[in-house]
Amino acid sequence: MATLARASRRLLPRSLTTIVIGRPFSAETAKSQSPPPAPVIRESPDRVKWDYRGQRKLIPLGQWAPKVAVDAYVAPNVVLAGQVVVHDGASVWNSAVLRGDLNKITVGFCSNVQERCVVHAAWSSPTGLPAETLIERFVTVGAYSLLRSCTIEPECIIGQHSILMEGSLVETHSILEAGSVVPPGRRIPSGELWAGNPARLVRTLTHEETLEIPKLAVAINDLSKSYFSEFLPYSTVYLEVEKMKKSLGISI
Repeated sequence: MATLARASRRLLPRSLTTIVIGRPFSAETAKSQSPPPAPVIRESPDRVKWDYRGQRKLIPLGQWAPKVAVDAYVAPNVVLAGQVVVHDGASVWNSAVLRGDLNKITVGFCSNVQERCVVHAAWSSPTGLPAETLIERFVTVGAYSLLRSCTIEPECIIGQHSILMEGSLVETHSILEAGSVVPPGRRIPSGELWAGNPARLVRTLTHEETLEIPKLAVAINDLSKSYFSEFLPYSTVYLEVEKMKKSLGISI
């Protein structure tokens, strides 16, 4: 019996090895056993590609929804939320954020809020003045500025990177230099140039300088009109128009 057991142990591995080695590994067999190739997915030529120029973020909050005039220009990547009103001829440029979630924000006729500005309004103002943010007509707000519950009267210029805090008031025909910080409740009198942190009086503006303030707002308004032919308010219909022009041999 012991001899038979030893013989079986010697023969068993050899038989298994013979079975494994005896499996066919020819090239044709290996090719037949490989998985089928993945199907090739080709993009349809009729598919309209996604384009950011067809997007506009108007965010209604509760019963409040942003209101934009027909001839006002709002860049596609601007965020307007809640109680925001953009009047005729006004323009809000790329990446600006106007949050009317706590109070009302108004951009007046032919005014402009330039790139990456943040405009907000608090529930209430510590000075007792209205807490809404009011930008009246022919006002230019420079890029990267921060406005919160302030009032800017007609024909003013707010320089780039300026900060206007709660309850601040900029009276008509005034200019804030770039980087100015207006503390809460501070009033900038009419016809003056202010600058600094906190903002201080620099000098009184000349009559010629005050006449140039609305001209700057009008020039930016004229510039915004050229964008209407490129940025459509809805969908990506302009892609179909360009495709049709190309098929008819019309230069785009």
